[in-house]
Amino acid sequence: MPAPRGGGGGDEQCPPPGGRSGFYGAPKPPSRCEKMAHTRISMYMPPDLDPTKAAIAYGCRALPKLNEELQSNELLTRQRALVALCDLMHDPEYVYEAISIGCLKSLKALLRDGNNLVRIKTTEVLYIMATHNVGRVGFLDQGVIADLSFLLNDHQVVCRENLHQAYKHLAQLPEGARGIVSSGLIPSLVWKLQTEDEYIQELILDTLAPCLREDASEALDSQAVPYFKEKLLSESPQIRSKAARALIAISVPLEGKNQVWQHNVIPVLVKLLVDPDEEVQANVAGALMNAAVTTEGKYAALDANAVGPLIELLCSKPTTKVILNATKALTMLAEAPEGRRSLQAHLSTFQRLLVHDMEAIQRAAQVAIKVIEWKP
Repeated sequence: MPAPRGGGGGDEQCPPPGGRSGFYGAPKPPSRCEKMAHTRISMYMPPDLDPTKAAIAYGCRALPKLNEELQSNELLTRQRALVALCDLMHDPEYVYEAISIGCLKSLKALLRDGNNLVRIKTTEVLYIMATHNVGRVGFLDQGVIADLSFLLNDHQVVCRENLHQAYKHLAQLPEGARGIVSSGLIPSLVWKLQTEDEYIQELILDTLAPCLREDASEALDSQAVPYFKEKLLSESPQIRSKAARALIAISVPLEGKNQVWQHNVIPVLVKLLVDPDEEVQANVAGALMNAAVTTEGKYAALDANAVGPLIELLCSKPTTKVILNATKALTMLAEAPEGRRSLQAHLSTFQRLLVHDMEAIQRAAQVAIKVIEWKP
């Protein structure tokens, strides 16, 4: 028999939505079925879902899965894996793991991919890895420097920018700078100063400076000094400063000092002593210090009236780097009789530096005073 009205049997049917029951038409509370029928699902995507990135596997499987996807024949799969790697490589622990499972081999292969986005994201991943010391060591162990060089002439500007960012960070490690030199890239980097965009020129100069401290012979053979001289005339203070820093490095060997004099760079350096940018002043004074070691360099600087601007730098209370390099440059000029005579009137300027807070400046001032006061 059917259950009486109001019975509590378990076979009760769900009433139609909005239905009424009970005495005198009193509303009945909505049943469980009614509540489920009114559940709403958001039309918006989850906030952390990025369709351009590959889904990252859980735990220790994350990087091995991405490495497999880097080798996929599907273009979209490779692109998504690279985008995901760009985020993960900011963590040095992930960089270490990626190198240990062979990601660098997969990335080296992708540098020759025909797709622009793949090459751009590959160089971006490598650039981010190069910001970590573990990444730079991995580059040297697995020969990434030479593979990156294949993109020096890539038609994608972003690709070349990422490449030079990677080289810049790699050159900060002495072994990395030696690796770039031994790869024979210095002539190509010097030549690229003439053709690249201004921002990439800054990156190249940042790379060249530490490389030239390791070995300047290839740069000297590539006529780098005239190129650096041209960059000293740039409208950008960053390029002027970085070009002067490269001249400091290239003028350490005797051949470099001779070329700075032969290519008439010293008068340009003297003019830049009054540059409004203090970093330019400091690096220019450092380049003059190296160039004035030779007799020809001393007299070229004296003929260009370098003493006055250098003394002015000591009196204008600039940064300690400017004071130190200017003091050493003046010491080189004081070794010539004409320079010593002109500097004797400025002994009080050097004596004030004897109480400077920086010990290196005190020692440089002592040496300068000793050379100026020397009598044959």
